[in-house]
Amino acid sequence: MQSQLFGRDFITSEDWSNEELESALALAADLKQRFVTGEPHDHLLRAKTLYMLFFEESTRTRNSFEAGMTQLGGHAHWLTPKATQIGHGESPKDTAIVLARYGHGIAVRDCRTGIGQKYQYELAKWGNIPVFSMQDDVDHPCQTMADLMTIREKFGPDLRGRKFVISWTYAPQYVRPLSVPQGLIMLMTRFGMDVTLAHPQGFQMMPHTLEAARRHAEEHGTRFEVVDDMDAACAGADVIYAKSWGPIMVTEEEAEVARMCAQHKDWCLDERRMALGKRHAIYMHCMPIDRGYEATDEVIDGPQSVIYDEAENRLHIQKALMTLTMAARG
Repeated sequence: MQSQLFGRDFITSEDWSNEELESALALAADLKQRFVTGEPHDHLLRAKTLYMLFFEESTRTRNSFEAGMTQLGGHAHWLTPKATQIGHGESPKDTAIVLARYGHGIAVRDCRTGIGQKYQYELAKWGNIPVFSMQDDVDHPCQTMADLMTIREKFGPDLRGRKFVISWTYAPQYVRPLSVPQGLIMLMTRFGMDVTLAHPQGFQMMPHTLEAARRHAEEHGTRFEVVDDMDAACAGADVIYAKSWGPIMVTEEEAEVARMCAQHKDWCLDERRMALGKRHAIYMHCMPIDRGYEATDEVIDGPQSVIYDEAENRLHIQKALMTLTMAARG
């Protein structure tokens, strides 16, 4: 267990070594066991304060962080730009320095393309307390760590040789960011899995995240490939993570996004595609799901679905990250 993580930011999993990420996974498993058995652990962050700044609304992220702080003995403040002076133009420097004088951590959800992650790093530059990404335009590290925790619970700690598929799916709703698929290809290639990214033309990732995935695959003896065929991607998979994202590297103009997405309505995870994977394959999604578009109810509610396990593990991973970085040393 790493003991030198006090004060560290968690803006992307790329900033932490595998050993440091293993520390978070180990502590998350321990805290989950305490949660399940009702063992009190509210001494870990007693009287600590976390500021949660949301540029976008949330269900799982807000509630898992807020509940987590309560269970650890601390308190989480829910903030928005409109409810603070950020909405009136206050700088990241002034915001970070002031909040750091009051509390012990800042968590931010900001998915604005080209802005979100940069804003978090700017807060981290000026604030002397940990900054956590609750999702940004590049990565969703708490989600992907919860996903990794879930996969290990299903298949064990040794994931070498497992095929992990992250596939684009059609959805008619808002333009989802690239952060989940990008975070997944960067993280899973570091932990033994062979990763396949599947999407139609125009729905590609940011170049530096693809470069990171290829580099990690080479460093860790895994494979990374990009394909444009959902059936081929699902064939022989151990994990099928099927979700929508926008053609953000091409456009974010709503009418054009809708047109591009509508060309690929057949990219839906149904029972036939699920059966292309191995018999023990699991279905994953970070939620919210556009039922009937991204996946059928038969898959979402079927025996191979682990979506609610993923959602629960957000709580435990985030508690571990906060404990490692915000608890007093010694």
